[in-house]
Order: sequence, then C-alpha cells, then structure tokens
Amino acid sequence: VQLQASGGGLVQAGGSLRLSCVVSKHTSSNNGMGWFRQAPGKEREFVAAIAWRGGDTLYAESVKGRFTISRDNAKNALYLQMNSLKPEDTAVYYCAVARGSASTPNAESYRYWGQGTLVTVSS
Repeated sequence: VQLQASGGGLVQAGGSLRLSCVVSKHTSSNNGMGWFRQAPGKEREFVAAIAWRGGDTLYAESVKGRFTISRDNAKNALYLQMNSLKPEDTAVYYCAVARGSASTPNAESYRYWGQGTLVTVSS
C-alpha cells in the first residue's frame, strides 16, 4: 500500500492550499484516514481525521475553523482544504490510513503513511 500526498507549496499568510492523498490500492474505503504534520525541530502532530463514512471528523484546535478534511472513497482519495494559512502552519504534511474505521487523533492508530508534502507559509 502506498500513499501519495501532493498539493504542498509556498503560500503567503492568509492564503489557501488544498492537499490531496491518493492510496494505491482499494484498502482505505473501510478505514479512517487522517492528516498529521511535522514542523522543523518539532514532533509530529495531529491535524485532522475522518471516519470511513466521511461524516465523522476531528480537528486539532489549532486548525479548527480553517481546515476541512474530506474523502472520496470511489477515488481512494483524501483531501485537506487549508484556508487562512498562518506561518505556524509551515510543516511537512503526512496522510495516513488508520487501522480501524473511526476517525482518531492518535498516530499509533494509523497503519500506513504517505511520504509527506511540504507546506511553507510566509509572513
């Protein structure tokens, strides 16, 4: 199973980006999925998660109201719409497939991870 994340780049503060993640095989449709990020010199942190049905979502407090997670099970795809970006959102963003079907903020609950895509927000 491979996860390919894309959509990162350089954006000014206040701008928007949309991250995408495609899973290589049909294994994610019954699994929760999530986004995590890791800034330079910091530990990986939870960003957002979505259950396999798509209706149950979780967000870190730092992104709530600005980021929206969604998925398209027919395309084995996960998305993260990021609006009102701040310099502190600068990080490598990773998509992941959970072991179970629920949304979860716990990294240990994720089985497969993508390679990451870099988001840089300038002030």
